[in-house]
Amino acid sequence: MKSVRLNHLRAALLAVAAAGLLAAAGLLMVILYAQPAEANFPGNPGKIAFAGYDGQDYEIYTINPNGGGKKQLTHNSLDDREPAYSPSGKKIAYSGRDAPFPEGDYEIYTINAGGGGKQPVTDNSSGDYEPAYSPSGKKIAYSGYDGNDSEIYTINAGGGGKQPVTDNSSTDEWPDYAPGGKRIAYTQLSSVTGGDDEIYTIKPDGGGKQPVTDNSSDDDYPSYSPSGKKIAFVNSAGPDTEIWTIQPNGGGRQQVTDNANNDRDPYWGSQ
Repeated sequence: MKSVRLNHLRAALLAVAAAGLLAAAGLLMVILYAQPAEANFPGNPGKIAFAGYDGQDYEIYTINPNGGGKKQLTHNSLDDREPAYSPSGKKIAYSGRDAPFPEGDYEIYTINAGGGGKQPVTDNSSGDYEPAYSPSGKKIAYSGYDGNDSEIYTINAGGGGKQPVTDNSSTDEWPDYAPGGKRIAYTQLSSVTGGDDEIYTIKPDGGGKQPVTDNSSDDDYPSYSPSGKKIAFVNSAGPDTEIWTIQPNGGGRQQVTDNANNDRDPYWGSQ
């Protein structure tokens, strides 16, 4: 789990695996990938957005849950990854490279869920990753490199109004808004500070940071339940990674998956 940042830089295959639906205070969609990527099911039944390799680079696609109706949304010679639907399901935010390596870096973009209408959200000389829409759809939280490490930021969904949420000497990644939009869960990595990866919540203005997990193993990829009363995450205490849930105050920790495979990247859906 300590190589999360390297996942953005290497071109291992991304694949969408089956989503297992588990009944626990809502339906938890455990989505497994070779690389991190968000998927969402807006509407009923909705489509899955994912990053797929086209033989040259990664592009953003949507597909029906039954495997039909695959549609390519981005068309370029640069990697596009980590798609995330807007609450309305009409837009998809993603992280895309703005120029070939090594000159370029990753920026946040949005595109219409049906294709077309690509718009830049960030535009700078540092890497921006892992977008997550606010419940209102007016803001996007993401992880951006500040020259020393990655921090959590928010920005208007149309660009502009960038605000720092975290500001420290650790790497902060994988933000996810609480349903009410009043807090953001994220992972603080151990790559700079030592120790292990832990999950925290914080107010969008950067105040009120609270620990969610506190142990000797890596906890990553938080995802709020629709009620906001639970957070799904990945723990690496055992020989492989498993999905767990926990209350935002750190109580009520429960294991969801238990097998001999690596389970990761949970996304808690609302269906």
